[in-house]
Amino acid sequence: MAEQPQHDWFKSSYSANPDAECVECLRTPKVLWVRDSKRPHAQCIAFSNAAWGTFAGNLKDGGTFVKS
Repeated sequence: MAEQPQHDWFKSSYSANPDAECVECLRTPKVLWVRDSKRPHAQCIAFSNAAWGTFAGNLKDGGTFVKS
């Protein structure tokens, strides 16, 4: 877990209700940050852009396998 930066976070466009509980993301040049919208001041997870691309691609394909 990492200390989260203070910037403009966003929710997925697939979130039907902007006030609903969801994960929020923040993209920076080298890192994609992910946090729980219910606990915005808690720790967050930092993914490299490459790792996020692999993770998201696996989810889109219906899988959960992440190669280590």
